[in-house]
Amino acid sequence: MAKKNIKTVFSCQSCGYQTPKWLGKCPDCGQWHSFTEETVTPRVTKRAEETTLSGTGTPVPVPIDAITIENEQRLSTGIGEFDRVLGGGVVPGTLVLIGGDPGIGKSTLMLQALYGLAQIGHKVLYVSGEESIRQIKLRSQRLNTQAPQLFVVSEIDIDVILTMIKSFDPALIVIDSIQTMFHPSLSSAPGSISQVRETTLKLMLMAKRTGIPVFLVGHVTKDGAIAGPRLLEHMVDTVLYFEGDRSHIFRILRAVKNRFGSTNEIGVFEMNRNGLEEISNPSALFLSERPDNAPGSVVTACMEGTRPVLVEIQALASSTHLGTPRRTILGLDANRVALLVAVLEKKVGFQLMGHDLFMNVAGGAKVVEPAVDIGIICAVASSFMDKPVPEGTVVLGEVGLTGEVRAIGQIENRVSECEKMGFTRCLLPESNLARCKEIQGIRILGIKTVSDAIEALF
Repeated sequence: MAKKNIKTVFSCQSCGYQTPKWLGKCPDCGQWHSFTEETVTPRVTKRAEETTLSGTGTPVPVPIDAITIENEQRLSTGIGEFDRVLGGGVVPGTLVLIGGDPGIGKSTLMLQALYGLAQIGHKVLYVSGEESIRQIKLRSQRLNTQAPQLFVVSEIDIDVILTMIKSFDPALIVIDSIQTMFHPSLSSAPGSISQVRETTLKLMLMAKRTGIPVFLVGHVTKDGAIAGPRLLEHMVDTVLYFEGDRSHIFRILRAVKNRFGSTNEIGVFEMNRNGLEEISNPSALFLSERPDNAPGSVVTACMEGTRPVLVEIQALASSTHLGTPRRTILGLDANRVALLVAVLEKKVGFQLMGHDLFMNVAGGAKVVEPAVDIGIICAVASSFMDKPVPEGTVVLGEVGLTGEVRAIGQIENRVSECEKMGFTRCLLPESNLARCKEIQGIRILGIKTVSDAIEALF
């Protein structure tokens, strides 16, 4: 009779799609060879215990205007850039997912954040499923993150962890990583879709009932997505991605989902022997090694959340004998660059079909905002003509297919940041001039078309 209750299904490890038989290709997400066999055993549980966040029985709907909210203070980790990305600190009861490539610094950041909370008297817990407590001790010594209120444990059984949390009552918990957690009632291996979904659900219910913030560290796949799932991103309150190359010392923490703050906010860090060090002025970082009077180098301003950041866009146009010229783009949208190159050829008359084009955003940053369109065009034109952009000049604006330069948002913040960084001239859309107040120390010029920008610079 017990065997009749056991059900075998095949689950896609990419999207969670389930089927009673094995398939070579997932019909939902299109991945090949992603199905693994999992045994599902029905469990008899109390519905109220599984579905009610309060844990006190069946919930009763209440009018939204009758709900009272206490002035709950956010927890500050002592890391300014990290608190900025979270929206001003850690919200009680929140569930945060942080992902990134192996070795990028996820565990280092979590250990430093816990140390910051432990220093001001909060009891925090670091749960590791990948390292022993001795290994964590060695890493903590190297990072100088040892405090009496920072507790560590090595465990993967989710039931044991929840029992430990109930008796320990920490102010914040870190689970490193969610792919190593294991639910004993499921026969599938840790890291499978069913295990990740079940353990995350348990932790989410615990966080909402108790008000204890939980940070989940997640591995990423070869495509850069968090392993196990898009469904995991829907369950959590905040999703953070650690970006950067392990061969570079700079790291960018980006919020792609945040129920309690601004999305697309970034925090910039530098990796050194003592861990991650926050960079409070990213513009100075990205422009620190900018060459003087170099053709193909243009400075523009993009908005990352609520913060304007100056970045250097580099272009290299070199002649080629190949039938199809190469287009290598790093840090920018390749389709957007192809569109702007076509505008430059059609409206200005540049013949770029016989040239390879290489583009890069210095410092490893990624920029997808349309406000940098005119910067891309000016960088390509500068390299093609082998003429540098005049020193102290910044260009801003979105470019349309007819060659017009369109208005952009938050223009005053962008121009103010340019003035703070020592730039003396700013080219921006003429339609933005009426909304941009005069700022001492910087000269503002309005441009209508791409041709106007090329004439003003060269």
